Amino acid sequence: QVQLVESGGGSVQAGGSRRLSCAVSGYTYNVKRMGWFRQAPGKEREGVATINTIGTSTYYADSVKGRFTISQDNAKNTVYLEMNSLKPEDTAMYYCAALTGLQAGASVLSPATYNYWGQGTQVTVSS
Repeated sequence: QVQLVESGGGSVQAGGSRRLSCAVSGYTYNVKRMGWFRQAPGKEREGVATINTIGTSTYYADSVKGRFTISQDNAKNTVYLEMNSLKPEDTAMYYCAALTGLQAGASVLSPATYNYWGQGTQVTVSS
């Protein structure tokens, strides 16, 4: 089992920045990739950013490219999402997720690909 705990959410004005953290514990040796996802009210959960465990491969949703950065500190077993130039449309519950096995053809930005999830942290961006 892998446990994930997000933190860092809160309220911020448009144009501001926020850094989310995800503490990872448990059987982390089997984790292949970490991701950040978000879900706004009435909308489906969507992939925001993902990184492999050695930090050599990252992918971002088009809506956040150039504004968000995913990173990790393996010594601290923590994954971060640095969010800059925030917009009201970034308002959502943000979730951290871990992937322990990747099937051929699966999208690394698809929530269905990930098998461990945190409880989420709310980010609200006001205009």
